[in-house]
Amino acid sequence: MSRIVSFRGLIADKTEDMIPLSTIRGGKGYRIVKFILFPEFIGSNVAGSEYESLVQIFKTPQTTAISGISTDFNNNRLLAAATYFSEVSGSPAYVIGSNTDVVFDNETFNQDIYVIHENFHGDNAAINYYIELEQRDLGMDESTVATLKDIKNND
Repeated sequence: MSRIVSFRGLIADKTEDMIPLSTIRGGKGYRIVKFILFPEFIGSNVAGSEYESLVQIFKTPQTTAISGISTDFNNNRLLAAATYFSEVSGSPAYVIGSNTDVVFDNETFNQDIYVIHENFHGDNAAINYYIELEQRDLGMDESTVATLKDIKNND
């Protein structure tokens, strides 16, 4: 039997959030079913209301600086990626925004996951994220495979 658990947060530019999921025996498996970004500020007169944000979810902490990050779908540690773009334009000013996300929903994991963010706009704005995970019990074999896969970081 599965259930949905959700996590939300406000992540600053060039930072990493850890979402604690691991258990002693690794008996709970997770799969990302929804990943949404939402700006911290909205409005034409608010600093930080223009975004060029990239947020990614990984199976392991990122050891390099979170600056100038790119997205590589060949990276077997990548679980999801999302972008959010908005700009203020026109007179009167209005905000045009767009949210794009890609979730690799066939990935089952049982360890902590890591969310990273970079805002390429230059104003260092933070962004909100919302993640829904499907949680289910894993059998001993599934738990072992998921744990070893996470440890080895191989497909």
